[in-house]
Amino acid sequence: MSSKQQLVKLNDGHFIPALGFGTYKPEEVPENKPLEAIHLAIEAGFRHIDTAYVYQTENHVGQAIKSKIAAGIVKREDIFITTKLWCTFHRPEMVLSSLEKSLKNLQLDYVDLYIIHYPMQMKVSNLNDQT
Repeated sequence: MSSKQQLVKLNDGHFIPALGFGTYKPEEVPENKPLEAIHLAIEAGFRHIDTAYVYQTENHVGQAIKSKIAAGIVKREDIFITTKLWCTFHRPEMVLSSLEKSLKNLQLDYVDLYIIHYPMQMKVSNLNDQT
């Protein structure tokens, strides 16, 4: 991949790399493989890394980024990090603490995109409409 990779312009004017590297790890994959894969992805030119709390790879993503920054291969602002809010944390009072936990796992001050993993629509009944 070249450093002039394809970018997609978001509605707020920011850009996201069109191609991202996903970090989901099935249970049968050895624990050390995600870290190795993320290192290789960054070396290959991936600048969008997709992870999630439920993948249990946020710590690997953070370690790999920290290592590549220390080696002078990338700067934090060169990497676009996406992580996700898991379904059991959708209640408004849980969102911030979930993000903070992900940031701690990632060893980062910020993520570039925080999205809802498996968004679901909830039906809210109006208590005044009792029939």
